[in-house]
Amino acid sequence: MTADVVLADFFSGCGGTSRGFADAGIAPALAVDWDPDATATFRLNFPTTAVVERDIHDLEGDEIQAALPLSGEQIRLFAGCAPCQPFAGHRHAPTNGDGRSFLLLEFLRFVESLNPELIFVENVPGMQRLIASQGPLAEFVDEVSKTHHVVCGTISSADYGVPQTRRRFVLLASRLGPIDLPPPTHGPGGERPHTTVRDWIGDLPPLAAGQEDPDVSSHRAMRLSSLNLSRIRATPEGGDRRDWPARLWPDCHRGGFDGHTDVYGRLSWDKAAPTLTTKCISYSNGRFGHPDQDRALSVREAARLQTFPTEFKFFGSLASQARQIGNAVPVALARRFGHHLMEHAAQIAGTGTGGAHGPRAPRGDCTPEITGQAA
Repeated sequence: MTADVVLADFFSGCGGTSRGFADAGIAPALAVDWDPDATATFRLNFPTTAVVERDIHDLEGDEIQAALPLSGEQIRLFAGCAPCQPFAGHRHAPTNGDGRSFLLLEFLRFVESLNPELIFVENVPGMQRLIASQGPLAEFVDEVSKTHHVVCGTISSADYGVPQTRRRFVLLASRLGPIDLPPPTHGPGGERPHTTVRDWIGDLPPLAAGQEDPDVSSHRAMRLSSLNLSRIRATPEGGDRRDWPARLWPDCHRGGFDGHTDVYGRLSWDKAAPTLTTKCISYSNGRFGHPDQDRALSVREAARLQTFPTEFKFFGSLASQARQIGNAVPVALARRFGHHLMEHAAQIAGTGTGGAHGPRAPRGDCTPEITGQAA
């Protein structure tokens, strides 16, 4: 038996979560985000999905209810993948100094008022440490566990087909019945090997720095200064600034400084990329140099490493597109979790227990754990 699951994608960004879930058979019915470039990208790729371009602080549950088309026994899945920067590196609860830290509690407002059957949250591993604190995640888990079965953990995206050493915190919650995290599909715990940079960008046409390919959408690389061209030419595949002669060192790296070795680095063809950030097309902001061409990643290459399909279109400046890509949930990761949620819903529907309008679930469990293998 199949299940009819529809998605409300909060903090949707350009649509990585929605695309992955759509590939798994989940209909993206509603997207909510306040970034006009990201919502323009979303509309390009999901022309039939309702988009609410508003600050979530200004939205109420009845507006979401009205914008979310439902019929019959459809199962509602709410995704809440808030901007991750406030949680990165924090060992204690975020403070009021960054309002984004409490976006998860804004998402909680809609979970509590509309009581969806399924919930998906993805963020940086730093969120995991907040479970034991009095921070927003602890409050979120406590409240959701009153009505849903909850499971969470830290996973490696590489174990789900993403060519990045990208560790993520994920949370699933179900009002239908007990749920777990999906097992890995790649690496030692899966049926296939981890994927690599070559697997995802090796077929794209070559470019020079500052050049754009006329036939591949968003296959455009940033310009490089003459100094940075000399630096990248002095960097072998997989290498970094430690391979340069002293005359090319930045002033801040002189005097024996040995930190930040990923900056000005090249990727390796047959390894995973590091975590892509919002600066993923900038040579000086990470290991984002092309493995053997003298430039940084193009926008399309960055999107490929986030497992977006080539036909996915992006709107905005180069910097805006990179920001959208870096903030996105990798499509392959969302697809795997989407399949898992569909299987869960179908299993519950097949047994006749629970269902879209079934009984409230007992308190769940979200004890910190590590799931999957390190990339």
